[in-house]
Amino acid sequence: MPSRSAVPDGKRPTLSDLAARSGVSVPLASMVMRGAKGPSAASRERVLRAAQEIGYRPDSRARLLRSSRSHLVGVQFDLRQPFHADMVEALYAAAGAAGYQIALSAVAASRSEQEAAETLLADRCEALILLSPHAPAARLAELAAQLPVVSVARRLRPLVDGVDVVRAADDEGARQAVDHLVALGHRDIVHIDGGRAPGAADRRRGYKSAMKHHGLTDRVRLVPGGLTEDHGAAAARTLLAEAARPTAVLAFNDHCAIGVLDTFLRARIPVPDEISVVGFDDSHLARLAHVQLTTVGQEARQLARRAVSRAVARLEGGATDDEREVVVTPHLVIRSTTRAPCRS
Repeated sequence: MPSRSAVPDGKRPTLSDLAARSGVSVPLASMVMRGAKGPSAASRERVLRAAQEIGYRPDSRARLLRSSRSHLVGVQFDLRQPFHADMVEALYAAAGAAGYQIALSAVAASRSEQEAAETLLADRCEALILLSPHAPAARLAELAAQLPVVSVARRLRPLVDGVDVVRAADDEGARQAVDHLVALGHRDIVHIDGGRAPGAADRRRGYKSAMKHHGLTDRVRLVPGGLTEDHGAAAARTLLAEAARPTAVLAFNDHCAIGVLDTFLRARIPVPDEISVVGFDDSHLARLAHVQLTTVGQEARQLARRAVSRAVARLEGGATDDEREVVVTPHLVIRSTTRAPCRS
């Protein structure tokens, strides 16, 4: 039997190397690695042991090229969004349970959504799940003409032909946050806005609606913000420069809220003793022990399950048009950055 040294250093072991190492034919080695019926228990054990010894791994891409289907679902996500990391983790689990694999393509400061999507198309993905896409409706329709597309965490009005939508009820989440702050006794509640980001308009509307419901229309205030820590920090500096500060802040998302918390900390403004802060998303950042941010949870696992379910239904003929938009109710997660105000 050849030794491990029979495989040249730096070369990826091939199926032929595996067959030679285990002393069986190439077809038999292939059957064992595919889990096919036929090989004896002794042969199966010998091949699997040899695979471990030489570090053989099946070439999944080559297998995909030989198949008429890839069973790959492409996921476009933004590296700058912590909530997207949570969504990707949940999507892996949901796709695996449905018998599909995930292919990832990131959006970054130096990489556009179009580049990310084109990479997934080149990888033979059968469907696309787009996390908080900024692309115009025409671009989404263009993608949907090629394969099933699911847009996650973005409302589309009107709905785009061929595009399924799975999102949280952002307006309801903002209302829950305001209700919580008002119940604590807050009246001067500022919303750091998300600008044109997906979900921002709904969160803005939910904030205004809740303030009106509590008779606080005259105290409605929006401060320009955005998706990142820098946006939150800039908004916090605006608030600190004012003589009369609010007693509570609802940030557009957790990342923005972290920027607010950091700026207040540097200015020695105690949270929540002087100002309460609420985020949105319940990302892993919010759950860090030294942060413990009160936030609105978007139910990442449920969003992921529903997104994968819609994609698979489109691929396997089980989709119905009356389910084209799935709206998941968020929930408030109360931690240590909110309390009753010291002043009203």
